[in-house]
Amino acid sequence: MKNIKTVSVHIVTYNSADDITECLTAVLAQDYPIDSIVVVDNASGDGSAAKTAEFYRSVNLPKSKPELILIENKANTGFAPAHNQAISATETDYVLVLNPDLVLAADYVSRLVTQMENNPLIGSATGKLLLKADPSLVDSTGLRMNKARRAFDRGAGEPAENWTESGTVFGVSGAAAMYSRWMIEDISVDGEFFDGDFFAYKEDVDVAWRAQLLGWQAYFDAEATGYHERGWKTAGRSGKSMFIRRISYINRYKMIYKNEPSRTLPLTLIRALPYELAAHAYMLLKEPGLIKAWASFRAQRTELKRKRRYIQEKAACKRN
Repeated sequence: MKNIKTVSVHIVTYNSADDITECLTAVLAQDYPIDSIVVVDNASGDGSAAKTAEFYRSVNLPKSKPELILIENKANTGFAPAHNQAISATETDYVLVLNPDLVLAADYVSRLVTQMENNPLIGSATGKLLLKADPSLVDSTGLRMNKARRAFDRGAGEPAENWTESGTVFGVSGAAAMYSRWMIEDISVDGEFFDGDFFAYKEDVDVAWRAQLLGWQAYFDAEATGYHERGWKTAGRSGKSMFIRRISYINRYKMIYKNEPSRTLPLTLIRALPYELAAHAYMLLKEPGLIKAWASFRAQRTELKRKRRYIQEKAACKRN
């Protein structure tokens, strides 16, 4: 009998009571066996953890249910640290990092596992994520990064029919990302897959860049589909607290500091200069409070330097 690779699904909830049951229903409907579902609740105030447990008890399946591991944090530790908790709680061959506001098609897991098993260099994979409010439009088909080191969701807001070709991409959105355990263990720093200092936002881009540096590939499967609410984009910047905007802003610079090779840094600085001048002029006029985010960078400078050294030295060893 062919060896079936094990898969666990990891979901971090924070006031996600309105979404979690639909998300879990789609996970339980997958045509590929799921070994376990890990839900880490970050001190929700809307009963997300209780709703998760109640729903799971009420579900009857013709086959045995995956094990539910429900972790209830006493404080909001952030997306990145909570997903690291989930990763530590499992030993499966593959890990699907999934947002609670995302609903998967039934063959999402099986398609991605098949692609990754066919090419062991693929350490991460994603499907075609569509906007739940308008499934004719793309939410993400993976990540891309421009020469100024700004990351974007490929195809965001574009017609879904334009994105029919599968293939390698820079990275995958953390909204519905399949990662191989082999890659997780290979690129983790101090036992952390996601950088816990990021709290949330751009941790998936950071992982994608680190994986590229260390020789891994990311894959987009156009036939695997999911439907995403995407709160950050729909709410817009004005709908987010200054705390969240500061995190999103400064994490880009932490990511560049850790991952940009010394040999490409001068050219990257030149390419990024026009954007940086325009962006910071706007920031000083419209969002001056963002500048306080640099206190976080300064406080973590020693750790960032150490992480950079580790990543760059390991990348050099891989190249040689």
